[in-house]
Amino acid sequence: MKTKDTPKQYVIYSRKSKFTGKGESIENQIELCRQYIAMHFGEDAAENVLVYEDEGFSGGNLERPQFKKMMKDSQKIAFAAIVVYRLDRISRNIGDFAKLIEDLGDRHIDFISIREQFDTSSPMGRAMMYIASVFSQLERENIAERIRDNMHELSKTGRWLGGTTPTGYASESLSSVTVDGKVKKACKLKPIPEEIQLVKTIFSVFMETGSLSKTDQYLLEHRCVTKRGKQFTRFAIRGILTNPVYMIADETAYQYLKENNVDLFAERSEFDGEHGVMAYNRTLQRPGKANQIRPMEEWIVAVGKHPGIIAGSDWVRVQAMLDVNKSKSYRRPRSNVALLSGLLRCGECGDYMRPKLTNRRNAEGELIYTYMCSTKERSHGTVCSMKNCNGNTLDAKIIEEIRKLSADKETLTRLLAQTKKVISGSKEGYDAELALLREKHAETEERIKRLVESLSVASDTSAKYVMEQIDELHQESETQQLRLAELEALTEQSRMIHQEFAFHQEMIESFASAVDSATLEEKRRLLRTIVKKVVWDGKNAYVYLFAEDGEADLPPVEQPMYLLGEDSECNRYMSNLKIIDNLRSAPGNRLPDNGRALHGCG
Repeated sequence: MKTKDTPKQYVIYSRKSKFTGKGESIENQIELCRQYIAMHFGEDAAENVLVYEDEGFSGGNLERPQFKKMMKDSQKIAFAAIVVYRLDRISRNIGDFAKLIEDLGDRHIDFISIREQFDTSSPMGRAMMYIASVFSQLERENIAERIRDNMHELSKTGRWLGGTTPTGYASESLSSVTVDGKVKKACKLKPIPEEIQLVKTIFSVFMETGSLSKTDQYLLEHRCVTKRGKQFTRFAIRGILTNPVYMIADETAYQYLKENNVDLFAERSEFDGEHGVMAYNRTLQRPGKANQIRPMEEWIVAVGKHPGIIAGSDWVRVQAMLDVNKSKSYRRPRSNVALLSGLLRCGECGDYMRPKLTNRRNAEGELIYTYMCSTKERSHGTVCSMKNCNGNTLDAKIIEEIRKLSADKETLTRLLAQTKKVISGSKEGYDAELALLREKHAETEERIKRLVESLSVASDTSAKYVMEQIDELHQESETQQLRLAELEALTEQSRMIHQEFAFHQEMIESFASAVDSATLEEKRRLLRTIVKKVVWDGKNAYVYLFAEDGEADLPPVEQPMYLLGEDSECNRYMSNLKIIDNLRSAPGNRLPDNGRALHGCG
């Protein structure tokens, strides 16, 4: 942590693109920088300088390990100045350099280049910094202008520029297209009949209902899926409805685009009522963030080579309907009291069950909430009919049952022992196979060695036969090596799982003492360290401990499932402890209904 009393640290950064001892070597750069620091800031500063070296890295960007470490350290250590031998040691990219100078200036860290006498602690140095910023801005504007000019040229062709094709189309290669007198390969969109029909259905249902939710419900009921075989979401539906690629280039489309001031690269005569529309520069794409739709004034639009499928009047009408819906929309309040959000799954369809807050309160004055299957809600019960679960009751009983388990050392020990036994059994099998395979692999390698030695005395005819044997044994050896690596990984995983059980036991044992004084968010975190999944089948709540969602390919094949119980015949939870196959082995992701479980939550 930086404090006012902490002496500031001087830093040297050096970079060289290639590993050589000639010219401005890393050592020479560091020594010259150290001499500069000693002359201007004292011997002590030079003696205690921090040095960061990147050798073998280009100055084209800032993706260099020691540079990144230096910038990370600058957040924790009070740097006085970063000293380099020459400006291009930091970066040859003026934009990156200006951003760096701005960042350092904001944090009062000076930047010094001893070759160019660039020192931001001096008036002249700051002036040079401003000049660098001006050039950076000019560079950015020039790049943006070049990109836009390129898009203008591309838009004249109406071609598909690549990427994920929209639903209804596939990318098809054209023989060539002439751009600026050059012949280049290009692509266009080719219709996929079944997907085209789906797009038409989406537009038709939305125009009839005026609702994204009802369109979503219709697609769920009719088992319609995306290009990748996933269920549609309202976000995906809206993406299709707003994509101008489907709009037929007719008179209505032309008027709409002109009224919205798009950069239109097509004559009115090209809107022939047959082809579709291509919109370039339509989305703003940023690494790590969702794509955003740019304002229509920034679009570059042309008539495409592909056939359109939605009349201009219908497409424009849909946009107006979406605008009306947007103006009426509001953010639905989320429940902030449910503990099992993200843990509770529907036993019928496998989707998450989400908390639904009511306006009623229970005897303790708590707001009553239920858990409802997301697919059931979206399909209005037509695709999934899972019974809702009383959230207050389920949350409380899961807390209570884990509290009991943490207090009963005998049951907890037995639970862990049962699971460890399964893992140990698997590990013993792996160890035995591993020992046998290592012996076989050694024999194979020895046979190869003997055959290679025999080649020196073999005749031409027999040498050919020997080489064939060597090739066969090499293939066998490679197969054995792959299996050895796999078995060693399985054995290591088993060892790691054994270590994890000690952690899980400690967490469960400390649960009771921690949960009562914990905040709601802390309770959620505590639960997630113990419970990996809860599945509701309409009557029983199945709580999976330790294993990740019942889908582990490596051991254990079976995993502990804790069935919560409260019936009058046996109010002890010990008899409800079961070991079952993982969920993937159950058809349709349904759970077996044997054993007592948590009742009365519906």
